[in-house]
Amino acid sequence: MGIIGFGRIGRTTGSIAKAMGMKIIAHDKHEDDDGKNIADYTGLDELFARSDVISLHCPLLPETEELINKDTIIKMKDGVIIINNSRGQLINEKDLSDALGSGKVGAAAVDVVSVEPVKGSNPLLTAKNCIITPHISWASTESRRRLIEIAAENLKAYIDGSPVNTVNDY
Repeated sequence: MGIIGFGRIGRTTGSIAKAMGMKIIAHDKHEDDDGKNIADYTGLDELFARSDVISLHCPLLPETEELINKDTIIKMKDGVIIINNSRGQLINEKDLSDALGSGKVGAAAVDVVSVEPVKGSNPLLTAKNCIITPHISWASTESRRRLIEIAAENLKAYIDGSPVNTVNDY
């Protein structure tokens, strides 16, 4: 698995994939020893060439906009699986749809699209082997439980006169 963007979420993804027996390679501007315990860092071209699965966890910056496009897809293995759990604009959706149709990309799973809510004209809606979720991958049972616990703790602290996680201290 190749992971682009190896911060907290990318590393968690890498740790889980590694525990399932996958070899992890990563690309990130900031390499460190914690990351090296999970993955081997590589350049983007090497990551594209070696990965059976590519998972995106990077911010949207001018240099990452449409990072996945016809030119980078050509560098990937035939049948690669692409996962985008970051920002929809990291992918040129028409290019990905075309690659899914040709079989160059075997499958894609995206939790985000370039324009949300998704427009009926988005080419990924009719693309072969593409799963789109409505920007809810964060909403696991554990995450929702944690949010409820935090809200309850915040309310209790407020009632007790010691508010936490305040926006303004007036």
